Amino acid sequence: MLQAILILPFNVLITIPFIILWLSGYSFIEPALSLSFVGMILSFGLGLFLIVWTIRLFVRVGKGSLAPWNPTKRLITIGPYAYVRNPMLSGVFMFLLGEALLFRSWVLFYYLLVFIIINAIYFPLSEEKGLIKRFGDEYINYRNNVPRFIPRLRPWHKD
Repeated sequence: MLQAILILPFNVLITIPFIILWLSGYSFIEPALSLSFVGMILSFGLGLFLIVWTIRLFVRVGKGSLAPWNPTKRLITIGPYAYVRNPMLSGVFMFLLGEALLFRSWVLFYYLLVFIIINAIYFPLSEEKGLIKRFGDEYINYRNNVPRFIPRLRPWHKD
């Protein structure tokens, strides 16, 4: 489990943005107390909260991890999953937006956009097919009622 946390989110959230900033010749700008600073704090906080919450649900409810080599054994439809099918990614998107605001970096913002596009293509073509194989009609019913990235206003219940 620790390996999955270190390899997947750490690289996407820390290693790759650091490399992007380093290769772009970025020099740190002192953050000012402004609307972007407030947005950064909210974005980081919400993103980190969703990431931690979904990892806990993967372990406790799904009986697996976010790593492809240790997938969940049960479909998770509670907590943030009752509102959106990919709350982990929603959290990652928010965290990356917070980094772009913190560093006032268009390059990191473009990285966020590319990351969103890649995942918008990857999930329907690969991830969702695997979920249908593993969970069948249960996942199809869930998929038909819960949006992929933009949350519902009310939680979905499978009953």
